[in-house]
Amino acid sequence: MVTPDLSVNIAGMHFKNPVTTASGTFGYGDEFLDFMDLGRLGGIFVKAVTGKNRDGNGYPRMAETASGMLNSVGLQNKGVDHFCHEIYPRIRDFNTHIIVNVSGSTIEEYVAVAERINELEKIPAIELNISCPNVKYGGMAFGTIPSMATEVTAEVRKVYKKVLMVKLSPNVTSITDLAKAAVDGGADVITLINTLLGMAIDAERRRPILSTITGGLSGPAIKPVALRMVWQVHKAVSVPIIGLGGIMNATDAIEFILAGASAIQVGTANFVDPVASVKIAEGIEAYMKRHKIEAMTSLIGALRTE
Repeated sequence: MVTPDLSVNIAGMHFKNPVTTASGTFGYGDEFLDFMDLGRLGGIFVKAVTGKNRDGNGYPRMAETASGMLNSVGLQNKGVDHFCHEIYPRIRDFNTHIIVNVSGSTIEEYVAVAERINELEKIPAIELNISCPNVKYGGMAFGTIPSMATEVTAEVRKVYKKVLMVKLSPNVTSITDLAKAAVDGGADVITLINTLLGMAIDAERRRPILSTITGGLSGPAIKPVALRMVWQVHKAVSVPIIGLGGIMNATDAIEFILAGASAIQVGTANFVDPVASVKIAEGIEAYMKRHKIEAMTSLIGALRTE
């Protein structure tokens, strides 16, 4: 039997397989070196980097829910200078793509961080997290209004010369309008979905469980929403899509690829099993062998609806 070719090309980047890890769920990658060979992954999306140090939100900021989890960590990180001087030298030579999640509270902050990351030779792409509140617009997230999504993407595109990925929020009326807006601004790739807004309550105390009251819901509970949005966006834009949202095993991953994702991200599953991403890659290969599929590319968007 011919060994299946799991590789995919995304905006000119060659991925050895379509399995990557979601930002905020895999640290900077080196935390998982005791569990796996990181070279077996298609890529690692490292935790968010902002312009300055962020301490994040107060505790408690994570809560388990039915079929998922809530988090309100608040983009805790030590800023772009710390990343460039302390983190990048540790991770630059991993045998996989290292992609940086870039966030900010203003367009100027997004641009400044992207400009710094652009200088790092071994970082081939950034993932623009436009789900963050825009301070100048009263806390409204860039990723909820198409014109704002276009504006922030376009401004970053002016200074960032490599592959620009834009991560979309599902907390919108029309995900396709947001995807088109990001592409209009210069996005090479669309990542979706980010977490759904949710909350948890301690009935005995009559208090919210999270210090921030609401937080981002991830895990299996959001998978049907994520699949629907990936399918819709695949039909609406021509750029590649990286899909995520409740992917716990290889079957979940295949479903996202059939819906139109060129690659997937593993998020919440990393908290359950630190080697979940490698198991998913192995499971995808087994699926391809079972169905006698020679190339991963033939599965992308291959959902039969008629």
